[in-house]
Amino acid sequence: MSGILDSVNQRTQLVGQNRLELLLFKLNGRQRFGINVFKVREVLQCPPLTSIPKQNQLVRGVAHIRGQTISVIDLSMATGGRKIEDLANAFIIIAEYNRSVQGFLVGSVERIINTNWDAIMPPPQGTGKASYLTAVTEVENELIEILDVEKILNEISPLNTDVSEELAADLDMSTDQEDKIIFIADDSSVARNQVKKALTALGLKIEVAKNGLEALERLKEIAEETGDVTDKVGVLVSDIEMPEMDGYTLTAEIKNTPELQNLKVVLHTSLSGVFNQAMVKKVGADDFIAKFHPDELATAVQKWFDK
Repeated sequence: MSGILDSVNQRTQLVGQNRLELLLFKLNGRQRFGINVFKVREVLQCPPLTSIPKQNQLVRGVAHIRGQTISVIDLSMATGGRKIEDLANAFIIIAEYNRSVQGFLVGSVERIINTNWDAIMPPPQGTGKASYLTAVTEVENELIEILDVEKILNEISPLNTDVSEELAADLDMSTDQEDKIIFIADDSSVARNQVKKALTALGLKIEVAKNGLEALERLKEIAEETGDVTDKVGVLVSDIEMPEMDGYTLTAEIKNTPELQNLKVVLHTSLSGVFNQAMVKKVGADDFIAKFHPDELATAVQKWFDK
């Protein structure tokens, strides 16, 4: 286990080139799950948990780790399974999502695998809205499930998706931009809806894609119709972690395609604490916004419309 812990600490900087590393873990059964190592701060054996009155039933308690109090969410219960009973042999994955740090209680932690985003596929059709999967991949003939952590966190503590009244009063798109659309690319249905709701304050049409490849193909279709994608699309707001093609690769493809390269790209991601600013410059993104603050996002999108 110490090897895994050391590896997590040393390798969280792997980004770009459409590659990622997944930390594999199990909950109660044989099914393996994965989480992007880039989101993981630390993995440790479950410490003593302190119960908090009136806490959400999915939160098993809080742990005091390196001077910080961290809520610990039972991932098995959060995805509709039975609670993890054997805390003495369980583990906590400390991860950062949406500007906050959480602990995810899991049954066991196994190893790290290195793979390509194009090997990460959307969930099978028919999984439905109740599914907690955001993607799947295959490792050694076994299906690895990648959970929609943003959906889990939103069910425990819903985020405010409305821009403030003060900002809403100041948002004013120029008349020559009124016919353009905002394009959103995000693999999480919850995140797509959050972004869409926040940006409706701009009063523009919005189009969405479920991953980078789908977004790139649609943007190329629009460019074929107009000659230049910016004749119709004002700004692309893209997640970074997406199956088939990540946001870095999507941005690089856009900036290297003549009919797309003038499109303004805002990377909008929960990779906030350990985000690699050098990658933004390398792929040519125009802006980076950490998830999720409606006022910041709406302000950034309006800024790039006005340029």
